Amino acid sequence: MNPFGEKMLDRRDLIMGLLATGGLISTAPRLLWADEPEELPPAQFRFGLVTYLWGQDLSLPRLINSCESSGLEAVELRTTHAHGVEPSLDKKQRAEVKARFDDSPVTCIGIGGNEKLHHADPAQLKAAMDATRAFLRLSVDIGGSGVKVKPDHCPRGEERERTIERIGKSLQQLGKEAADMGQEIRLEVHGSCAPLPLIERILEIADHPAVGACWNCNDSDLAGDGIEKNFARVSSRLARTLHVRRLDEKRYPYDTLFGLLRAAKWDGWMLLEAHDRPPEARVEAMRAQRAYFEALAGKRVPRKTN
Repeated sequence: MNPFGEKMLDRRDLIMGLLATGGLISTAPRLLWADEPEELPPAQFRFGLVTYLWGQDLSLPRLINSCESSGLEAVELRTTHAHGVEPSLDKKQRAEVKARFDDSPVTCIGIGGNEKLHHADPAQLKAAMDATRAFLRLSVDIGGSGVKVKPDHCPRGEERERTIERIGKSLQQLGKEAADMGQEIRLEVHGSCAPLPLIERILEIADHPAVGACWNCNDSDLAGDGIEKNFARVSSRLARTLHVRRLDEKRYPYDTLFGLLRAAKWDGWMLLEAHDRPPEARVEAMRAQRAYFEALAGKRVPRKTN
């Protein structure tokens, strides 16, 4: 209690209160922040799902139904999963996939490829780029808007700048081709290339508007100068997708991330990429994550003090 008898709520208390009540009711105590709150633009981003891992075993009809039932508005189709949406589909099958999404409120946001662009071997790199091109064509055919790729790591014994340059130039080329298709290349912040100073440097080389960073909520986001400055390194080059883990996890400062995204007026798709096994009551669990999202997206964020 403060000296005036008004209850001080921390961020976690606020979220839990919103989840429990469905909103602030008139009899709730007036909320006070430790610092003068700063108004931020309303959240313009929306919430969806990556099929890794909570959707990995779902057929496409069940996947779409689960998203619709839980309020998740979009899905990134990770390759190799049970939905079966792969480059091997023929023209008719691709049209059927597109029709399924067109007939539902769920948006197909694109393909979660697993191609890695760090390869020093020219043949391996070419194979990864060719596979990404195939995913881009698939994304076009099913109504998606882009393809996710990985940097992925710095090969042992090779000078790091050489690896970064190779990844960046590969992305630049893929970005040109993606733009011609109306698509986006989404560089997942992943692997030993995940530190944001490296991603920033890669994007400087991959100087094309169709190439952006897919923020991935890694522990390395908090390293070095901290999340605010790391976010600033790539905030002007964010892709249309961003991955989060379970929003009820306490290890990651989601309240800060949501504030940064709102301040940046980012209007893409925040996609749930849960890293634990699919829960038995899957739709209910997905619905709970949606509730956390709504609570975080609607918050006022305290102004930082120097």
